[in-house]
Amino acid sequence: MRKLFALAAVLVIPHALYAQTTGTLVVTVISMDGPVAQAEVTAGRMKATTGPDGTVTFSLAAGRIDVVVTKADFDPGAAQVQIRAGVESRLEVTLESESELEENVVVSATRTDQRIEDIPLRVEVVPPEEVQEKTSMSPGDVSMLLAETNGLRIQTTSPALGGASLRIQGLSGRYSQILADGLPLYGAQSGSVGILQIPPMDLGQVEVIKGVASALYGMSAIGGVVNLVSRRPKVAEHQVLVNRTSHRGTDTALWFAQPATEHWNYSVLGGAHWQERSDLDHDGWSDLPMFRRTQVRPRVAWDNGAGRSFFATVGAMDEDRRGGAGFHPENLLTRQFDGGFVGRILVGGGRVVSVRGSAVSQRHDHTFGSVLERSRATTAFGEASMTGTARANTWVIGGALQRETFRPLDVPRFEYAYTIPGVFAQDDYAISRWLTASASARVDRHSAFGTFFSPRLSLLLRPAAEWTVRVSGGRGHFAPSPFTEETDATGLSVIAPMAGVRPEDATSFSTDVTWRKAPLEVTATVFRSSIDRAQVFRPLAAGPYAARVINAETPTRTGGGELIARYHEEELDFIATYMYLRSTEVDELGAGRREIPLNPPHTATFDLLWKSKGGDFGFEGYYTGRQALEDNPYRSSGRPYIIIGLLYSKRIGPAFVYVNAEDVGDVRQTKYDPLLRAAPLRDGRWAVDEWAPST
Repeated sequence: MRKLFALAAVLVIPHALYAQTTGTLVVTVISMDGPVAQAEVTAGRMKATTGPDGTVTFSLAAGRIDVVVTKADFDPGAAQVQIRAGVESRLEVTLESESELEENVVVSATRTDQRIEDIPLRVEVVPPEEVQEKTSMSPGDVSMLLAETNGLRIQTTSPALGGASLRIQGLSGRYSQILADGLPLYGAQSGSVGILQIPPMDLGQVEVIKGVASALYGMSAIGGVVNLVSRRPKVAEHQVLVNRTSHRGTDTALWFAQPATEHWNYSVLGGAHWQERSDLDHDGWSDLPMFRRTQVRPRVAWDNGAGRSFFATVGAMDEDRRGGAGFHPENLLTRQFDGGFVGRILVGGGRVVSVRGSAVSQRHDHTFGSVLERSRATTAFGEASMTGTARANTWVIGGALQRETFRPLDVPRFEYAYTIPGVFAQDDYAISRWLTASASARVDRHSAFGTFFSPRLSLLLRPAAEWTVRVSGGRGHFAPSPFTEETDATGLSVIAPMAGVRPEDATSFSTDVTWRKAPLEVTATVFRSSIDRAQVFRPLAAGPYAARVINAETPTRTGGGELIARYHEEELDFIATYMYLRSTEVDELGAGRREIPLNPPHTATFDLLWKSKGGDFGFEGYYTGRQALEDNPYRSSGRPYIIIGLLYSKRIGPAFVYVNAEDVGDVRQTKYDPLLRAAPLRDGRWAVDEWAPST
């Protein structure tokens, strides 16, 4: 990511009159390293590029002129200049690079909008250049962007439709809360294909909180929170993307952002995506399902520059997805409409009052062979809070109300309507220059399951200039739900009524140590979590139902460590990561505890991006170790594998051309075993779980 700070100074120098209606503007673009060459300067309707001395000259009609400066690896800068006839005006713009302003990254996921280095709770940020790189590789959805973030894993849960869940540090995807600009625009139950329906083209950054975050976001966030933050450009941006894959997939997207006035700006994201059915091993089963998806999302934002702002968005999405086989088709029709807003007002004493709200309506028509399951779900959310400072304290108090309804038309025994009011408070206290503490708590009143208290405590220590230590622990709760990763593939018709299932209680702890000395940064993390009464999917050998969802008798535990090393310079950026994960749960066969299936203990990644005049080159490598499997007739554990990806991009005039080669070694699960079983399980599943890529 590159940040820009524009400092403009205009010197008006008398000059001989050479025309009655024109003047001269000399623009000089510099950085801390000296003149900036090849910067594109737009003055009114004229464009030019700076030379080696960072200077460009325009002859312009008299009047007020808007000047915009853009440069690769820098955010755009803007200024206004008054051009006088026969007069030479000079404008100097100073650009600052990421290495100078990286510490000023502001995070919104913690409610206080503080700089990332001042927050006791660890928040990992995926910066814009990484978002852009992953968008060029997978422009249809955010799955690759999230999968390549350390500690996050995209696990396929519905092989027939390609559906997947987001696991954070080994916890089930049902515990992960995904937000858009701090709003639950994807609903309480987005389904297994939810993350496959979110386009990344309009994202500015991604914020990740790992571990229990219920004190911040309520009862849907005991695994962690991913906040997708949209781009808010200060100057006009117009982008059109067209992508075609060798597996007959196509993505088209349009991003349009435009300032309307000094204080108003708006943007529109639209896209159409389609994929042809692909059966690589010719067994009749869709390795890639067919889908057709269209979506649109306009946004509008207002900021008066004096502490008042407003942001609003609406969205619509329609998708038809078809997979499975001729003897067992599986289809899913999804339609979603959503809207949300965020308003902020600066009041007396430097306090900020924030109000936010959203509403989501989802329709799913899901076919499992000959069984049709239709459902309608709505989520309405509202929140009001106040933030203030008092000496060494930064505090937040507020209240929230959420309404969730689920109406399964064909399986009415799982219908519910919940109302969940809550109040919360947070206080960040700078005890000394090297120690800051953050305490937060939330009380939620669930209309069906009672009252829940969710606390969290975090500490930030700075023992030396290069060292940062964060220690954090929290507790949260999760209300019973018929949805598990298994029901994504089986549906609800085969599940017995849920009787006596109790809420889940989660506790998590983590310690992070970061050493940073430009251009290198290294972070080591140790984490542990425990979930009491975790919901588990258990097959039934006989009776009218094939399975049931119950509370586990003993806690589900995960723990391990992460290591992240990042090297960043002007033209070179690489990230290397390693994660060790130990996750266990009660063995349903009564033999003590077992390793949780599809949670590999060892994973590692390497991501390199090199920028040059000839284009940008990217290299990616991903290692996934052995992982336990369940109900797989071919093997009890998955084979270790390495996936290699290559990327080349080059700007040609106003266009960027991308060539992306994913999985150049053609690693596929079907090279070792079939995906299809000889006969389906009693719950109707024909395919085994995917432990490696299927395409």
